Amino acid sequence: MSAANINWNHLPGEDNIFRTVLPNGIIVLCKSDFNSPSIVISGYLQSGSIQDPKDKLGLALFTSYALMRGTANRRFKRIYHDLESAGASFGFGASVQTTSFGGRALVEDLPLLLNTLADCVQWPVFPPRQFSRLQAQLMIGLQLREQDTGDMASLKFDETLFPNHPYGIPEDGYPETVQHIHRRDLVKFHNQSYSPKGMVIVLVGAIEPQQAFESVNKILGGWKNPGYVLPPPIPDIPGTLNPVHIHLPIQGKFQTDLVMGCYAPSRIDVEYLPASIGNNILGQFGMMGRIGAAVREKSGLAYYASTSLNSWLKGGSWEINAGVNPINLEASIRIIKEEIKKFIAEPVTQEELNDSKSNFIGLLPLSVESNSGVANSIIRMERFGLGLNYLREYPGKIQKITSEEILQVSKKYLNPENMVIVSAGPDLAENINEVSV
Repeated sequence: MSAANINWNHLPGEDNIFRTVLPNGIIVLCKSDFNSPSIVISGYLQSGSIQDPKDKLGLALFTSYALMRGTANRRFKRIYHDLESAGASFGFGASVQTTSFGGRALVEDLPLLLNTLADCVQWPVFPPRQFSRLQAQLMIGLQLREQDTGDMASLKFDETLFPNHPYGIPEDGYPETVQHIHRRDLVKFHNQSYSPKGMVIVLVGAIEPQQAFESVNKILGGWKNPGYVLPPPIPDIPGTLNPVHIHLPIQGKFQTDLVMGCYAPSRIDVEYLPASIGNNILGQFGMMGRIGAAVREKSGLAYYASTSLNSWLKGGSWEINAGVNPINLEASIRIIKEEIKKFIAEPVTQEELNDSKSNFIGLLPLSVESNSGVANSIIRMERFGLGLNYLREYPGKIQKITSEEILQVSKKYLNPENMVIVSAGPDLAENINEVSV
């Protein structure tokens, strides 16, 4: 039976995902599942690194990590003791536009999760001692990043592809910006950037929707922040791309990591799904697709080689990543470009298209087997305005994609002669000398 003839109504949809908006602006979504005694909470606030001052990049992420280091009601050790005693977990993070949170517990411990969330977002105190410890940990992480060839190549790639744009700035900042963040900066950022307006909370597990809504309203319904400053919108991505080839020498390394690519469609663009199928064929399916077969399997030039499609609200990046012996760098780049030329010259084969469609559709039920998977899917549907029936409509959307659509979108975004190419590893001049000897 083809996927087109399968009834996908068993997937989460608009008849079993319930949504309400509390008077203070919090959006609550709930999907009941009584097959497990647990519950998962996931969500985000409208606060992210786009609000970081230029001289204090990393502030939003720093603030999110510091929320659980102590509040007006509970100290650091008490917060974690309460969670661990119940076998529960909870945590925060931040990205460009949002501060995210998530956790899990037995359903009877849902009040513990909600009280932890409410306590941390409303009354964090950022204890000086904990602030210093966390800052030291963040600085160590940034110093380790500077010695990681893959991280540095990706960092420079983003900076180059998205110059002076929030997508090109690392959420964790730089050593010189994080070291200049003070405790008062966290206090100010929290006071201005944390608010119930537009906050999204998703609950999935052994609970009735009405009970879930009442529980959230009881604990967070009274939260207000009159000092909240709405984050700025994401600016448009520049329409033109200039070819760039950069190498970052990092001493003491033996492998070179390569990142090369172009712009990509946004997550809400109609081109996104055809680009996703194309990306799967180009560098993911099987042994890392065509790119993996050409660079790694046939030529033996790379330790790994694959592609990725990263799409957000305002565009994204279509990337090729590879790890190579430094002496094989230029040959690897040449073969990758040749494969992209072939990819945009003619439609993918019917076999490749059918295999990738089956792969995408087959993975769908697996992605929502757990409460966490369901919660993540609901978050995406809400965040990108996809509609609560998106999962059920997804197989049909995939089946309709044609090889011509993939070719059209690939030609639009992939240009082997107009790419950002960044590598990081041993100094290339030293490598040439070693080969010559």
